[in-house]
Amino acid sequence: MTPSYVKPFTYQVPWKSSSQHFGDHRGTQRGLGFEFRGNVSLVDYPDARRMDLRQTLRDPYEQVQVKVFNQDNTTPVYAICDLSGSMQYQGLQRKIDRAKEIAASIASSAFNAGDVFSFIAYDSAVIESYTLPLSHHLHQSLEVIDQLHQHAGTYVGGEGILEVPQYLSQNRGLVFWISDFHMPLPLIEEALNMMSRHQVIPVVLWDPMEYRNLPKFGFGTMIDPETGIRRTVFFREALTEKFKVAFAQRQATLEHLFLKFEYPPLFMESAYTSAAITHYFEQYMNL
Repeated sequence: MTPSYVKPFTYQVPWKSSSQHFGDHRGTQRGLGFEFRGNVSLVDYPDARRMDLRQTLRDPYEQVQVKVFNQDNTTPVYAICDLSGSMQYQGLQRKIDRAKEIAASIASSAFNAGDVFSFIAYDSAVIESYTLPLSHHLHQSLEVIDQLHQHAGTYVGGEGILEVPQYLSQNRGLVFWISDFHMPLPLIEEALNMMSRHQVIPVVLWDPMEYRNLPKFGFGTMIDPETGIRRTVFFREALTEKFKVAFAQRQATLEHLFLKFEYPPLFMESAYTSAAITHYFEQYMNL
């Protein structure tokens, strides 16, 4: 039974798939499809059902001409999930739980489109127990993704993202990178360079309580979830405002970095909705 939090969305890829398997995306292989490729002689493509009478009558060599179309093919879809310490943060919702909902919805959406799906989780390294190869097995994917709510790793970084590219296929794929991206910018940029063969969609999970709903006055303890370092802070309105400014600057910096690779980011501060991702594709990848 599909969990209630799985909310599929619609998507399309902005390139022609090189896969030989039938799917919903434009392909480069000759076959059954709707994209007209051209005309060839019946000898070269012996399919009388596609005979083009008009071109046959025009052919100076009097050869029977048939219409050739590009086949609609599949494309690999990946959900890469950051399980580093900062993803344990819980404000309106624990980030890992929101990531679980998004990843499960990606798996369901890929299944509905006839695409192959892979789930890859990492913290300081790729976590094999939460990683699945490309397949059409939706229920297996949902079972593994559902286990994320049990994950409780703290004080661990996200360097494992650099191992992820070796788990991706050579064929170009759609890669959803789900993270709060609270990691060094050089690490993010190196990972993007390593995944540049693919179309990456950075799904940025932030929470308003991280920086908007901080106390305006009084002492508080802040803990770096990826190092465990604790720091006592005296909050006042000016300091709270600095947090807001810092996050705004971080957002602008991330946007600049992702756009350098032509990967528009999707910031999600509220609960996951399928409409948000559908709108993303309509806005940035409308063919």
